[in-house]
Amino acid sequence: MRAIGGWLRRRAENVAAAMLAVMFAAFVVQIAFRYFLNYPVGWTSELTVVMWLWLVLWGAAFVVKEREEIRFDLLSGAVGRRARIAMGLVAALALVVLYAASLPATYEYVTFMKVEKSSYLKIRLDWLYSIYLIFVVAILVRYLWILSHLLRGEEPEEADPTQASSGL
Repeated sequence: MRAIGGWLRRRAENVAAAMLAVMFAAFVVQIAFRYFLNYPVGWTSELTVVMWLWLVLWGAAFVVKEREEIRFDLLSGAVGRRARIAMGLVAALALVVLYAASLPATYEYVTFMKVEKSSYLKIRLDWLYSIYLIFVVAILVRYLWILSHLLRGEEPEEADPTQASSGL
């Protein structure tokens, strides 16, 4: 199971890298058309924004590990094991409840957006914003998994500022 998870994680990183490459290429094309050919084009700007939106939400859902998330751990770092578990339970439960409560309205809104298209690329907005639904479901699964570990008494990972990295 770990091997499959590792493989899927690497593919998610590949997708994120491809989105970053597309975003960079569109940015370079935009500069070339605007400043060298004196012919500004709008589709490059729209593509850059779409790729940025997808990259951020895709990365948060599938690439960034829990220990790599930005945390404000001043309080949790100062308390004992049981209090850290309790704080983790409250946070995980709050996130699960809030995201689960927002899911039906989010789904309705995203599916409603099928009537609109983006200005230049003519991408249906339900397809464009579907990444948010994917993000919400992924975060729900992640925090249900974390919640199950906390309920079994497993302590959340303690943040170690000396081990901070860029994820590599």
